[in-house]
Amino acid sequence: MSGNKKVEMIHVKDLEKITGYIRGGCSPIGMKKLFPTFIDRSAEKKDTIYISAGKRGLQIEIAPAELLPICRAKFASLHMQKEDSL
Repeated sequence: MSGNKKVEMIHVKDLEKITGYIRGGCSPIGMKKLFPTFIDRSAEKKDTIYISAGKRGLQIEIAPAELLPICRAKFASLHMQKEDSL
C-alpha cells in the first residue's frame, strides 16, 4: 500500500521542526512536508469526520471525500488484525 517496510511515529522532539505542528495539533493538511496520508475505510461511510485544524483543541468538520484531494490521502484498511496462533 505505502511501499514502506515499516512505519513509525515522529519523535515528539522533532515534530514541530518536521511538520510545523506542535504536539496535539497535528493535522494531515498544511504540513511543511507532504507525508503519505491514509484514512481508515470506515470513514468512507460517514457524511463528515473531524480532523485536527493544526492547533491544539481546534478541529475541522469535513466530508472524507473532500479531504482526500487536499492532503493526497488514500482510504485503506488500517485496523490491526490478529494473527492466527495455530
